[in-house]
Amino acid sequence: HVQLVESGGGSVQVGGPLTLSCVHSPHTYELPCMTWLRQYPGSEREGVANFDQGNLIRYTDSVKGRFTISRDVAKSTLFLQVDSLKPEDTAMYSCAAEYRISPAACRRILQLGHATYWGPGTQVTVS
Repeated sequence: HVQLVESGGGSVQVGGPLTLSCVHSPHTYELPCMTWLRQYPGSEREGVANFDQGNLIRYTDSVKGRFTISRDVAKSTLFLQVDSLKPEDTAMYSCAAEYRISPAACRRILQLGHATYWGPGTQVTVS
């Protein structure tokens, strides 16, 4: 059973930084594809950034330069640092895990926003 729990959201000011965390079940055989996604009200989840099994990092174009994904493998924790927050960053942020997939499939998760295992999410409100 895979568990993911996000934290770090809340009400934050425009221009400020924010770091979200996602604690997930420890991997046993190989690093999972780990993705941060966000969802606006009434919309589908969209990919923000992810790590593939080879530690390759990808970002969706709209967040490049302001979002930084990182992880602490030993602590099974994924992070998302957001700099220069904007009101349009207001969304529910979730982390997702996918195991035993190809790097190409991991890239598709970022593009399509679909994965097998999700956390409940953490709300970020920027004003």
